[in-house]
Amino acid sequence: MPPFDPARAPSYPAVIGCDEVGRGALSGPVVVAAVWFDPAAIPADLLGALDDSKKLPEPTRNRLAPLIRRHGRVALAAGSPALIDRINIRAATLDAMARAVAKLGLDAPVYVDGRDALPGLTGRAVIGGERLVPQIAAASIVAKVLRDAFMRRLARAHPGYGWERNVGYGTALHRQGLATLGRSAHHRVSFTKTFG
Repeated sequence: MPPFDPARAPSYPAVIGCDEVGRGALSGPVVVAAVWFDPAAIPADLLGALDDSKKLPEPTRNRLAPLIRRHGRVALAAGSPALIDRINIRAATLDAMARAVAKLGLDAPVYVDGRDALPGLTGRAVIGGERLVPQIAAASIVAKVLRDAFMRRLARAHPGYGWERNVGYGTALHRQGLATLGRSAHHRVSFTKTFG
């Protein structure tokens, strides 16, 4: 059952929610969305449909993402595989989050999913935030739709890794592709060292 009750909309604060997608993938960028809206001012059916992107079917995510963009303020940023290899995934994620929030240009508290708040900004980290803060849930949906679509486009140019299905995560098919084909330019070297 989705976690946000439209009848309680006025009790949810108008904050910036920030979440990432792709942190654990072997290939592709980590993608971050920062989303702001006033929960009492967006359509009740949209608020009631928000949830952790991993819990929503793909057609639902694809339907919700443009609605989130229409009714909220959305900014996106990414950390490339090269950046991830250079500064590590945690630092690359925080860097992308800071850039996404800066693009919004809003003076609002920033609630970040996970354990790391953004240094120098008012707000906090929220473990399990996708089911506690509607803007974080919205950010997870927008980021996942964008990243999944990007990885499926890459799959057409880089067959053999199964990105059209695994979107860069370490499935058996992806690992078999790495063993057979080696790394592509879109793989994270630091995540795939055993594949040469």
